[in-house]
Amino acid sequence: MTKDKAAPPILLLVVGIQGAVGSTVAAAVAALDTHPELVIPYLTSVDALSGLGPLSTMRVAGWDLSPEKPFQECLATRGVVPITAIDALGPQLARIPVLPAPNDTADIHDQIDQLRKDIRRLAAEAGASRPVLVNLLPAACDPDMAQCQCADDIDNAALRQLPDLAYVAAAIRENVPVVNFTPNTVELPWLIAEAESRGVPVAGRDGKTGQTYLKVVLASAFRARHLAVDGWYSTNILGNADGRNLMDPERCSGKLANKTHLLNEVLGYPVENAAGEPTHTVRIDYYPPRGDAKEAWDVIDLRGLFGLPMSIRLNLQGRDSILAAPMIVDLARWVAALKEAGIGGAISDLGFFFKKPVGQDPPVTFEEQTARLTVLSTRCGG
Repeated sequence: MTKDKAAPPILLLVVGIQGAVGSTVAAAVAALDTHPELVIPYLTSVDALSGLGPLSTMRVAGWDLSPEKPFQECLATRGVVPITAIDALGPQLARIPVLPAPNDTADIHDQIDQLRKDIRRLAAEAGASRPVLVNLLPAACDPDMAQCQCADDIDNAALRQLPDLAYVAAAIRENVPVVNFTPNTVELPWLIAEAESRGVPVAGRDGKTGQTYLKVVLASAFRARHLAVDGWYSTNILGNADGRNLMDPERCSGKLANKTHLLNEVLGYPVENAAGEPTHTVRIDYYPPRGDAKEAWDVIDLRGLFGLPMSIRLNLQGRDSILAAPMIVDLARWVAALKEAGIGGAISDLGFFFKKPVGQDPPVTFEEQTARLTVLSTRCGG
Protein backbone atom coordinates (compact mmCIF):
# COMPACT_ATOMS: atom_id res chain seq x y z
CA MET A 1 0.00 0.00 0.00
CA THR A 2 1.24 3.45 -0.80
CA LYS A 3 2.54 5.57 2.08
CA ASP A 4 2.57 8.74 -0.04
CA LYS A 5 0.26 11.40 1.42
CA ALA A 6 -0.15 12.80 -2.10
CA ALA A 7 -1.50 9.45 -3.34
CA PRO A 8 -4.38 9.72 -5.81
CA PRO A 9 -7.79 9.91 -4.13
CA ILE A 10 -10.20 6.99 -4.08
CA LEU A 11 -13.14 7.60 -6.41
CA LEU A 12 -16.36 5.80 -5.48
CA LEU A 13 -18.39 4.98 -8.59
CA VAL A 14 -21.81 4.27 -7.10
CA VAL A 15 -24.47 2.35 -9.00
CA GLY A 16 -27.76 3.80 -7.75
CA ILE A 17 -26.17 6.94 -6.35
CA GLN A 18 -29.43 8.85 -5.88
CA GLY A 19 -31.13 6.15 -3.78
CA ALA A 20 -31.35 6.39 0.00
CA VAL A 21 -28.07 4.58 0.68
CA GLY A 22 -26.24 5.96 -2.37
CA SER A 23 -27.10 9.58 -1.63
CA THR A 24 -26.10 9.12 2.02
CA VAL A 25 -22.75 7.69 0.90
CA ALA A 26 -22.30 10.70 -1.38
CA ALA A 27 -23.07 13.08 1.49
CA ALA A 28 -20.60 11.25 3.74
CA VAL A 29 -17.84 11.49 1.11
CA ALA A 30 -18.60 15.18 0.60
CA ALA A 31 -18.41 15.76 4.35
CA LEU A 32 -14.94 14.15 4.55
CA ASP A 33 -13.50 17.25 2.88
CA THR A 34 -15.06 20.00 4.99
CA HIS A 35 -16.67 18.31 8.02
CA PRO A 36 -14.61 15.13 8.61
CA GLU A 37 -15.61 15.04 12.28
CA LEU A 38 -19.11 13.99 11.17
CA VAL A 39 -17.84 10.85 9.41
CA ILE A 40 -14.38 9.67 10.47
CA PRO A 41 -15.34 8.56 14.03
CA TYR A 42 -17.75 6.02 12.50
CA LEU A 43 -15.25 4.37 10.13
CA THR A 44 -13.46 1.15 11.06
CA SER A 45 -10.71 1.30 8.42
CA VAL A 46 -8.88 4.42 9.58
CA ASP A 47 -6.28 2.64 11.73
CA ALA A 48 -6.30 -0.64 9.77
CA LEU A 49 -5.43 1.16 6.51
CA SER A 50 -3.49 4.12 7.85
CA GLY A 51 -1.15 4.20 4.87
CA LEU A 52 -3.86 4.53 2.22
CA GLY A 53 -3.79 8.31 1.98
CA PRO A 54 -5.92 11.12 3.39
CA LEU A 55 -9.66 10.56 3.62
CA SER A 56 -10.34 14.20 2.77
CA THR A 57 -9.40 13.57 -0.86
CA MET A 58 -12.02 10.82 -1.45
CA ARG A 59 -14.44 11.60 -4.28
CA VAL A 60 -17.75 10.16 -5.51
CA ALA A 61 -19.67 9.88 -8.80
CA GLY A 62 -22.11 7.38 -10.25
CA TRP A 63 -25.19 6.37 -12.21
CA ASP A 64 -28.92 6.66 -11.68
CA LEU A 65 -32.21 6.65 -13.57
CA SER A 66 -32.79 10.41 -13.09
CA PRO A 67 -29.34 12.01 -13.35
CA GLU A 68 -30.77 15.44 -14.12
CA LYS A 69 -32.28 15.79 -10.63
CA PRO A 70 -30.22 18.08 -8.31
CA PHE A 71 -28.40 16.10 -5.65
CA GLN A 72 -29.62 18.27 -2.80
CA GLU A 73 -33.19 17.56 -3.91
CA CYS A 74 -32.53 13.80 -3.89
CA LEU A 75 -31.15 13.94 -0.36
CA ALA A 76 -34.04 16.05 0.89
CA THR A 77 -36.55 13.64 -0.70
CA ARG A 78 -34.94 10.61 0.95
CA GLY A 79 -35.22 12.20 4.38
CA VAL A 80 -32.08 10.58 5.78
CA VAL A 81 -29.45 13.33 6.02
CA PRO A 82 -30.45 16.38 8.13
CA ILE A 83 -31.41 19.46 6.10
CA THR A 84 -28.75 21.50 7.92
CA ALA A 85 -26.07 19.08 6.70
CA ILE A 86 -27.46 19.13 3.14
CA ASP A 87 -27.31 22.93 3.10
CA ALA A 88 -23.78 22.97 4.52
CA LEU A 89 -22.58 20.49 1.88
CA GLY A 90 -24.43 22.17 -1.00
CA PRO A 91 -21.38 23.22 -3.09
CA GLN A 92 -19.74 19.78 -2.85
CA LEU A 93 -22.99 17.96 -3.62
CA ALA A 94 -23.65 20.12 -6.67
CA ARG A 95 -20.33 18.98 -8.18
CA ILE A 96 -21.05 15.24 -7.99
CA PRO A 97 -21.22 13.80 -11.53
CA VAL A 98 -24.25 11.56 -12.15
CA LEU A 99 -24.61 9.68 -15.45
CA PRO A 100 -27.70 7.94 -16.81
CA ALA A 101 -28.02 4.18 -16.43
CA PRO A 102 -27.50 2.32 -19.72
CA ASN A 103 -30.43 1.63 -22.01
CA ASP A 104 -32.00 -1.56 -20.62
CA THR A 105 -33.00 -2.72 -24.11
CA ALA A 106 -29.37 -2.93 -25.22
CA ASP A 107 -27.58 -6.28 -25.06
CA ILE A 108 -24.94 -6.96 -22.44
CA HIS A 109 -21.98 -6.21 -24.71
CA ASP A 110 -23.36 -2.78 -25.62
CA GLN A 111 -24.09 -2.01 -21.98
CA ILE A 112 -20.63 -3.11 -20.89
CA ASP A 113 -19.03 -0.99 -23.62
CA GLN A 114 -21.06 2.06 -22.59
CA LEU A 115 -20.24 1.59 -18.92
CA ARG A 116 -16.53 1.16 -19.65
CA LYS A 117 -16.61 4.50 -21.45
CA ASP A 118 -18.47 6.01 -18.49
CA ILE A 119 -15.87 4.67 -16.04
CA ARG A 120 -13.03 6.14 -18.10
CA ARG A 121 -14.88 9.45 -18.40
CA LEU A 122 -15.62 9.75 -14.68
CA ALA A 123 -12.05 8.76 -13.78
CA ALA A 124 -10.65 11.32 -16.24
CA GLU A 125 -12.90 14.07 -14.88
CA ALA A 126 -11.71 13.29 -11.35
CA GLY A 127 -8.07 13.54 -12.41
CA ALA A 128 -5.59 11.01 -11.09
CA SER A 129 -7.66 8.69 -8.91
CA ARG A 130 -8.22 5.12 -7.78
CA PRO A 131 -11.77 4.20 -8.86
CA VAL A 132 -13.87 1.61 -7.00
CA LEU A 133 -17.30 0.40 -8.17
CA VAL A 134 -20.00 0.16 -5.47
CA ASN A 135 -23.17 -1.73 -6.39
CA LEU A 136 -26.26 -0.41 -4.57
CA LEU A 137 -28.99 -1.48 -6.99
CA PRO A 138 -32.23 -2.84 -5.48
CA ALA A 139 -32.65 -6.51 -4.59
CA ALA A 140 -33.45 -8.37 -7.82
CA CYS A 141 -35.22 -11.54 -8.92
CA ASP A 142 -31.99 -13.41 -9.58
CA PRO A 143 -32.25 -15.37 -12.82
CA ASP A 144 -30.62 -18.80 -12.94
CA MET A 145 -27.07 -18.12 -14.10
CA ALA A 146 -25.59 -21.48 -13.13
CA GLN A 147 -24.85 -22.48 -16.72
CA CYS A 148 -23.42 -19.11 -17.80
CA GLN A 149 -19.80 -19.44 -18.89
CA CYS A 150 -19.37 -15.94 -20.33
CA ALA A 151 -21.25 -12.75 -21.20
CA ASP A 152 -22.54 -14.32 -24.41
CA ASP A 153 -24.72 -16.67 -22.31
CA ILE A 154 -26.70 -13.78 -20.79
CA ASP A 155 -29.75 -12.74 -22.77
CA ASN A 156 -31.56 -9.41 -22.55
CA ALA A 157 -34.36 -10.79 -20.38
CA ALA A 158 -31.89 -12.01 -17.75
CA LEU A 159 -29.97 -8.75 -17.88
CA ARG A 160 -33.14 -6.73 -17.28
CA GLN A 161 -33.68 -8.82 -14.14
CA LEU A 162 -30.08 -8.35 -13.01
CA PRO A 163 -28.66 -5.14 -14.53
CA ASP A 164 -25.85 -5.21 -11.96
CA LEU A 165 -23.95 -7.71 -14.11
CA ALA A 166 -23.09 -5.19 -16.81
CA TYR A 167 -21.65 -2.76 -14.24
CA VAL A 168 -19.57 -5.44 -12.55
CA ALA A 169 -18.24 -6.82 -15.84
CA ALA A 170 -17.37 -3.31 -17.05
CA ALA A 171 -15.54 -2.50 -13.83
CA ILE A 172 -13.50 -5.70 -13.86
CA ARG A 173 -12.51 -5.12 -17.49
CA GLU A 174 -11.41 -1.60 -16.56
CA ASN A 175 -9.37 -3.09 -13.67
CA VAL A 176 -11.64 -1.37 -11.13
CA PRO A 177 -12.31 -3.13 -7.78
CA VAL A 178 -15.92 -4.03 -6.99
CA VAL A 179 -18.01 -3.85 -3.80
CA ASN A 180 -21.35 -5.68 -4.10
CA PHE A 181 -23.40 -4.43 -1.15
CA THR A 182 -26.61 -5.93 -2.56
CA PRO A 183 -28.04 -9.46 -2.12
CA ASN A 184 -27.86 -9.91 -5.91
CA THR A 185 -25.68 -12.75 -7.21
CA VAL A 186 -23.27 -10.93 -9.50
CA GLU A 187 -20.14 -12.86 -8.50
CA LEU A 188 -20.48 -15.42 -11.29
CA PRO A 189 -17.58 -17.88 -11.68
CA TRP A 190 -16.46 -16.51 -15.06
CA LEU A 191 -16.44 -12.95 -13.73
CA ILE A 192 -14.49 -13.95 -10.62
CA ALA A 193 -11.99 -15.85 -12.80
CA GLU A 194 -11.51 -12.73 -14.89
CA ALA A 195 -11.07 -10.63 -11.74
CA GLU A 196 -8.45 -13.06 -10.44
CA SER A 197 -6.51 -13.00 -13.70
CA ARG A 198 -6.50 -9.19 -13.68
CA GLY A 199 -5.74 -8.83 -9.95
CA VAL A 200 -9.04 -7.03 -9.34
CA PRO A 201 -10.60 -7.54 -5.87
CA VAL A 202 -14.34 -8.27 -5.62
CA ALA A 203 -16.05 -7.93 -2.22
CA GLY A 204 -19.63 -9.01 -1.40
CA ARG A 205 -22.44 -10.02 -0.93
CA ASP A 206 -25.32 -8.34 0.98
CA GLY A 207 -24.12 -5.75 3.47
CA LYS A 208 -24.55 -6.72 7.13
CA THR A 209 -25.69 -3.48 8.75
CA GLY A 210 -28.01 -3.91 11.73
CA GLN A 211 -30.06 -6.88 12.90
CA THR A 212 -27.89 -9.49 11.18
CA TYR A 213 -24.71 -7.89 12.51
CA LEU A 214 -26.05 -8.20 16.06
CA LYS A 215 -27.22 -11.74 15.31
CA VAL A 216 -23.67 -12.76 14.39
CA VAL A 217 -22.27 -11.12 17.54
CA LEU A 218 -24.81 -12.78 19.85
CA ALA A 219 -24.72 -16.19 18.15
CA SER A 220 -20.90 -16.16 18.36
CA ALA A 221 -21.18 -15.41 22.09
CA PHE A 222 -23.72 -18.22 22.61
CA ARG A 223 -21.46 -20.65 20.75
CA ALA A 224 -18.47 -19.63 22.88
CA ARG A 225 -20.49 -20.24 26.08
CA HIS A 226 -22.06 -23.51 24.82
CA LEU A 227 -25.57 -22.09 25.23
CA ALA A 228 -27.98 -24.01 22.98
CA VAL A 229 -30.28 -21.94 20.77
CA ASP A 230 -33.71 -23.59 20.46
CA GLY A 231 -35.32 -20.87 18.37
CA TRP A 232 -34.83 -17.38 17.00
CA TYR A 233 -37.60 -15.15 15.65
CA SER A 234 -36.60 -11.97 13.79
CA THR A 235 -38.82 -9.36 12.21
CA ASN A 236 -37.98 -6.06 10.49
CA ILE A 237 -40.07 -3.06 9.49
CA LEU A 238 -38.84 -0.28 7.24
CA GLY A 239 -40.54 2.25 5.04
CA ASN A 240 -37.96 3.26 2.43
CA ALA A 241 -37.74 2.19 -1.21
CA ASP A 242 -35.74 -0.88 -0.16
CA GLY A 243 -38.59 -1.99 2.08
CA ARG A 244 -41.15 -1.45 -0.67
CA ASN A 245 -39.02 -3.38 -3.15
CA LEU A 246 -38.67 -6.30 -0.74
CA MET A 247 -42.44 -6.79 -0.63
CA ASP A 248 -41.98 -8.71 -3.88
CA PRO A 249 -41.42 -12.29 -2.63
CA GLU A 250 -39.05 -13.10 -5.49
CA ARG A 251 -36.90 -10.05 -4.79
CA CYS A 252 -36.92 -10.70 -1.07
CA SER A 253 -36.08 -14.42 -1.22
CA GLY A 254 -32.31 -13.98 -1.57
CA LYS A 255 -32.04 -11.55 1.33
CA LEU A 256 -34.21 -13.73 3.58
CA ALA A 257 -32.09 -16.77 2.71
CA ASN A 258 -28.89 -14.89 3.55
CA LYS A 259 -30.29 -13.67 6.87
CA THR A 260 -31.58 -17.16 7.75
CA HIS A 261 -28.76 -19.49 6.73
CA LEU A 262 -26.15 -17.37 8.45
CA LEU A 263 -27.32 -18.35 11.95
CA ASN A 264 -26.78 -22.08 11.43
CA GLU A 265 -23.30 -21.36 10.06
CA VAL A 266 -22.32 -19.28 13.09
CA LEU A 267 -23.72 -21.72 15.66
CA GLY A 268 -22.43 -24.81 13.88
CA TYR A 269 -25.77 -26.63 14.00
CA PRO A 270 -29.27 -26.19 12.56
CA VAL A 271 -31.76 -24.24 14.67
CA GLU A 272 -34.70 -26.66 14.74
CA ASN A 273 -36.99 -28.59 17.07
CA ALA A 274 -36.91 -32.29 17.95
CA ALA A 275 -38.97 -33.10 14.85
CA GLY A 276 -36.38 -31.42 12.61
CA GLU A 277 -38.60 -28.43 11.83
CA PRO A 278 -36.69 -25.12 11.44
CA THR A 279 -37.26 -22.78 14.37
CA HIS A 280 -35.44 -19.76 12.96
CA THR A 281 -37.82 -17.31 11.32
CA VAL A 282 -36.99 -14.02 9.59
CA ARG A 283 -39.58 -11.51 8.32
CA ILE A 284 -39.29 -8.19 6.49
CA ASP A 285 -42.33 -5.91 6.28
CA TYR A 286 -42.80 -2.63 4.48
CA TYR A 287 -44.21 -0.03 6.88
CA PRO A 288 -44.19 3.44 5.27
CA PRO A 289 -44.31 5.59 8.44
CA ARG A 290 -40.84 4.37 9.45
CA GLY A 291 -39.11 5.65 6.31
CA ASP A 292 -35.38 4.94 6.55
CA ALA A 293 -35.67 4.42 10.32
CA LYS A 294 -35.63 0.63 10.31
CA GLU A 295 -36.80 -1.24 13.40
CA ALA A 296 -36.06 -4.87 14.23
CA TRP A 297 -37.22 -7.23 16.98
CA ASP A 298 -35.67 -10.53 17.98
CA VAL A 299 -36.95 -13.25 20.32
CA ILE A 300 -34.24 -15.76 21.24
CA ASP A 301 -34.92 -19.01 23.13
CA LEU A 302 -31.94 -20.69 24.81
CA ARG A 303 -31.11 -23.64 27.02
CA GLY A 304 -28.48 -23.79 29.72
CA LEU A 305 -27.43 -26.04 32.60
CA PHE A 306 -29.92 -28.90 33.31
CA GLY A 307 -31.61 -27.99 30.03
CA LEU A 308 -33.45 -25.09 31.66
CA PRO A 309 -34.96 -22.55 29.23
CA MET A 310 -34.02 -18.89 29.03
CA SER A 311 -35.10 -16.12 26.70
CA ILE A 312 -33.83 -12.80 25.35
CA ARG A 313 -35.74 -9.89 23.74
CA LEU A 314 -33.85 -7.46 21.51
CA ASN A 315 -35.21 -4.29 19.89
CA LEU A 316 -33.04 -2.35 17.43
CA GLN A 317 -34.22 1.06 16.31
CA GLY A 318 -31.70 1.84 13.61
CA ARG A 319 -31.36 3.94 10.48
CA ASP A 320 -30.78 1.86 7.39
CA SER A 321 -28.68 4.23 5.28
CA ILE A 322 -26.84 5.75 8.26
CA LEU A 323 -25.64 2.27 9.24
CA ALA A 324 -24.72 1.31 5.67
CA ALA A 325 -22.88 4.41 4.44
CA PRO A 326 -19.74 4.22 6.66
CA MET A 327 -19.41 0.50 5.88
CA ILE A 328 -19.39 1.31 2.17
CA VAL A 329 -16.70 3.96 2.63
CA ASP A 330 -14.66 1.41 4.61
CA LEU A 331 -15.14 -1.27 1.94
CA ALA A 332 -14.07 1.11 -0.84
CA ARG A 333 -10.85 1.75 1.05
CA TRP A 334 -10.30 -1.98 1.65
CA VAL A 335 -10.63 -2.98 -1.99
CA ALA A 336 -8.46 -0.07 -3.11
CA ALA A 337 -5.76 -1.24 -0.68
CA LEU A 338 -6.13 -4.85 -1.84
CA LYS A 339 -5.67 -3.84 -5.46
CA GLU A 340 -2.49 -1.98 -4.59
CA ALA A 341 -1.29 -5.07 -2.75
CA GLY A 342 -1.93 -7.21 -5.85
CA ILE A 343 -4.71 -9.26 -4.23
CA GLY A 344 -7.57 -10.01 -6.63
CA GLY A 345 -10.63 -12.21 -7.06
CA ALA A 346 -13.36 -12.81 -4.45
CA ILE A 347 -12.15 -11.55 -1.07
CA SER A 348 -13.64 -13.82 1.60
CA ASP A 349 -11.60 -12.13 4.36
CA LEU A 350 -14.01 -9.17 4.23
CA GLY A 351 -16.80 -11.38 5.58
CA PHE A 352 -17.13 -9.03 8.58
CA PHE A 353 -19.13 -6.69 6.32
CA PHE A 354 -21.47 -9.18 4.60
CA LYS A 355 -24.33 -11.60 5.26
CA LYS A 356 -23.21 -13.96 2.49
CA PRO A 357 -19.50 -13.36 1.90
CA VAL A 358 -18.16 -14.68 -1.38
CA GLY A 359 -14.88 -16.49 -1.88
CA GLN A 360 -13.23 -19.55 -0.39
CA ASP A 361 -13.55 -20.37 3.33
CA PRO A 362 -15.15 -17.12 4.56
CA PRO A 363 -14.91 -16.46 8.31
CA VAL A 364 -18.13 -17.28 10.15
CA THR A 365 -18.09 -16.16 13.80
CA PHE A 366 -17.56 -12.58 14.92
CA GLU A 367 -14.16 -13.45 16.37
CA GLU A 368 -13.04 -15.12 13.13
CA GLN A 369 -14.23 -12.18 11.06
CA THR A 370 -12.40 -9.53 13.06
CA ALA A 371 -9.26 -11.69 13.22
CA ARG A 372 -9.26 -12.04 9.42
CA LEU A 373 -9.46 -8.24 9.06
CA THR A 374 -6.36 -7.90 11.22
CA VAL A 375 -4.46 -10.37 9.04
CA LEU A 376 -5.74 -8.70 5.89
CA SER A 377 -4.55 -5.31 7.12
CA THR A 378 -1.04 -6.74 7.46
CA ARG A 379 -1.20 -8.18 3.93
CA CYS A 380 -2.20 -4.72 2.68
CA GLY A 381 0.73 -3.05 4.39
CA GLY A 382 -0.95 -1.95 7.62
